[in-house]
Order: sequence, then C-alpha cells, then structure tokens
Amino acid sequence: MKEYFQTDKGQIRDHNEDDGGVFYNEAGQMLAVIADGMGGHQAGDVASRMATLFIRDKWEPLTGLNSAEETETWLTNILQETNRAIHEEALEHEAYAGMGTTVVAAVCTNQFMTVSHIGDSRCYLHSEQGLKQLTEDHSLVNELVRSGRISPEEAEQHPRKNVLLKAVGTEGVAVPDVQTIEWTSGNQLLLCTDGLTDKLTDNEIETFMQKEQEPDIIGNDMIKRANEQGGEDNISLLIIRHDDRVQAGDA
Repeated sequence: MKEYFQTDKGQIRDHNEDDGGVFYNEAGQMLAVIADGMGGHQAGDVASRMATLFIRDKWEPLTGLNSAEETETWLTNILQETNRAIHEEALEHEAYAGMGTTVVAAVCTNQFMTVSHIGDSRCYLHSEQGLKQLTEDHSLVNELVRSGRISPEEAEQHPRKNVLLKAVGTEGVAVPDVQTIEWTSGNQLLLCTDGLTDKLTDNEIETFMQKEQEPDIIGNDMIKRANEQGGEDNISLLIIRHDDRVQAGDA
C-alpha cells in the first residue's frame, strides 16, 4: 500500500492544532490516524497530539488483528481509552480545561478496512464507483440536515457550522462509530480534517482523487487548493492507496 500524510497550518492560524500519522504494528498491519484539536491556550495542540501518540503507542506493540470483528472491537476500545486519557488530563491541568479533539482512525489490510471516528474529521473511499463519504459528522449542522430542518446547502453557510456534538476528551464518555468495508487494489482512502472539506466540495475532492498521480502529489494539490480558497483553518489529510503488495500479517 502507498500512504501519504500531510498537515498544514493554513493561511490564517498562527499554529497548527491538527495531528496524525501512519503507524505499523508488529504484524506489519497499517493504522492511519487524523486528529483535529480544540481548546484555548493552544490546548488543542495537546489534545490532538495526545490522541495520536496514545493510539500509536497501543498499536505498535500489537502482534496482529485477525478479523474485522476483532479490529472493530480494538478500535472502539482504543478511542474510548483515548477519550478517558485526554479528559483526565484536562481535569488535572487548568490550562487544558475543556480541551478535546476529533479522531478518525482506519486499520487497513489487503482484505478489509475498518474505520472508527468521533467528531467531524472524515473518511472517504474512492473507487470505480466514485467518491463515498464513509463517516457521518458528529456536528450540529449535520444533525439538522439529517432531521430535515435545514438543507445541505444551508448547512454550508450555517453560523454554528463548527459546533460538535461529540469529541474526544470533552466528556468522560464518548462512543465512537465503527464500520468495516471490503476494498480492493486501486481503491483509495482519504482521511481529512474540516480544514479541507470546508474548502473543497466532494466533487472537487473526487476530481483530485481520480487523477493518475502519486498520493503525495494529489495531497499537496488539495492542500494548495484549500489554501487558495482562504485557508482559514489548519488542513490535514492522509491518503492510502491499495495495491497488490501483501502486507505482513495478511492472509
């Protein structure tokens, strides 16, 4: 598999509260993580970095996950453990009060991909059928759209667009969404923060993802476009392209 992670502070912010990366366990299985922190006095930096490192440190010693069910259980548990760790850190340090972060994490094998998330950072699948958003934003405007109270077009301009209903660390308990899909050679995953999706439409993202270029070129071009559109937020993305190389630990 080919993977590419990049984070950019954008055009307006003076620091970057996003984090993430690609990590491998003892069996050679891949885990991708994107986190978008929030909180005053740069506590968002702390929350997103804590989440990334906590998940990484639990993942790397693993000797392998053998099924989709086992993977879903592991991801669900690890995001709940991450939530508790960040919440406790916020309670213990006044400067971190109220801090939190989004997290979207994906375990990728040759046979299947399992994604779990809390917040509004997203995971997309790009295949021959086009681009499909796999995650549902845990946000106020998305809930308003789901309930039919506003249209998707109205959501784009809603004054409370960035209000989250759920995040990692802001409450003592947070339950992630988790799902598994099959994917095949040539499919691609895109994990990203709202700094990208607030500036590029799904159609624009699909146009980039279908280009016959390396993931790093596609990723750089998408971040450049988001910055050209204003770049008011930090922008982070992670592209994973499935190919025919078998990972260690795969059947």
